[in-house]
Amino acid sequence: MNSSLALDLEKTSRTANGGIVVLLGLFALAGNFISFYFHFGTVAFLLLVLLNTYWRHFQSSHTLLANFGFLAQFRYLAESVGPEFRQYLFSSDTEERPFNRNERAEVYRKSKGIDSSSAFGTLLSYDPEEAKIRHSFYPTDKQRLEKFDVAVGAARGLETTYHINRPIMISAMSYGALGENTVRSLARGAKLAGIPMNTGEGGYPKYHLMENCDLIFQLGTAKFGVRNEEGYLDDQKLADLAAKDQIKMIEIKLSQGAKPGKGGLLPKEKITKEIAELRGVPQDKDVLSPAHHLECVDAKTTVEFLARVQKVGGLPTGMKFCLGRDDEFRELVQEMKRQKTLPDFITVDGGEGGTGAAPKSFMDDLGMPLFEALPLVHQILSEEGVRAQIVLFASGKLISPGKQIKAMSLGADVAYSARGFLLSLGCIQALQCNKNSCPVGITTHEPHLQKGLNIEDKSKRVANYVDALHHEFDELLAATGAASASSLTTKNIYFSNANQSVAANN
Repeated sequence: MNSSLALDLEKTSRTANGGIVVLLGLFALAGNFISFYFHFGTVAFLLLVLLNTYWRHFQSSHTLLANFGFLAQFRYLAESVGPEFRQYLFSSDTEERPFNRNERAEVYRKSKGIDSSSAFGTLLSYDPEEAKIRHSFYPTDKQRLEKFDVAVGAARGLETTYHINRPIMISAMSYGALGENTVRSLARGAKLAGIPMNTGEGGYPKYHLMENCDLIFQLGTAKFGVRNEEGYLDDQKLADLAAKDQIKMIEIKLSQGAKPGKGGLLPKEKITKEIAELRGVPQDKDVLSPAHHLECVDAKTTVEFLARVQKVGGLPTGMKFCLGRDDEFRELVQEMKRQKTLPDFITVDGGEGGTGAAPKSFMDDLGMPLFEALPLVHQILSEEGVRAQIVLFASGKLISPGKQIKAMSLGADVAYSARGFLLSLGCIQALQCNKNSCPVGITTHEPHLQKGLNIEDKSKRVANYVDALHHEFDELLAATGAASASSLTTKNIYFSNANQSVAANN
């Protein structure tokens, strides 16, 4: 660009900063000699001059304000609304993250029961680096498809064995991260759709239980809801909770994809009386969620803890993690074999997973992607001879039936989704989940924001989303020539040269 045409910020700011003083004087004179009403301008510019003086000469937190005065506020304003402008005016339908406009629109249409078909061809680049589903010359007749049925706990012969009858479940989201209306909408929708819902690690699932859906109780590292004062597991509290009819499974969370290896801090300022009761923590103290279970310091103690939870709960019990070092996972599986204690299920959470809040460096730089981790976990379990005894759940941006089919071809038995269900409620991806200011009332506890989220209406959207997913899932499954999801393998996936290693190992 020609430097003579570039904006001279220093000259512009000097002119603007001097100009507001001149305008203040002009409005004051006009108010005195022409009309009193000009003093409205006098008051406005007096306030602006005072603020500008403070910004330029007294505050030291913002360099731009100190150097350029009130003009810098336009930069901050533009930055604050940048995501909204990009989302609605500048970004294409396929370039946003973590979910682009096309992906969100598909979920919206499914949740509203609207036809989600497209015309004129894909808008994707059809990147050869991406895995694609292989179809068959001889698709399976729809009436020959086997009913989806995954039995969790059957390998141990549990009387409490739980049957999952649809390929998608609601992944872990806590009350606390979500508001009351959101939790109840999801739980009621899960009941309507006939799928289980994970409680997240938020403690006693008061609002989940209200809607009488099937629940997977998540046991996080802080043991919220089932902890003693020192943060260790309270067996009696867990037994009492597991005895409730709605609790069908227990998931021990070792880590999650959005922040693997990271604990958390719940400051006392955010602990309301209700949250203190539900989580079993004091209201006047900060509460630490440790990076790992206090009982689990190595493979031996981790398997011992698994056995303890299985015995106390009496329910199908599994563990959730984001895969890091595969040698550690193999060691853990070998220890399970030595102790003759296997989880009923394992949830593999991809590093692309979401959460209410996490350090950006953890979100961006830690954790193996789901489609790399899943076949590796499947392979290790198979090589150790225990794969048939363990059900594999998969989570990590599996919001569409195509991604769910791919996950099952790479080893999963059932798919989890959290953000897909938030989108079904009307999430607009405002990226304010950690600020208690969600504009559509989903990840907030502010009453005036939650009031627009109608439980009855939104629960139907959740159920519609599940029905549409299952319908398209069956259509894709039939197109592969398979008769059941359990018969899918990596042979049903096309890999580019960059991904041949995944296919070669499975």
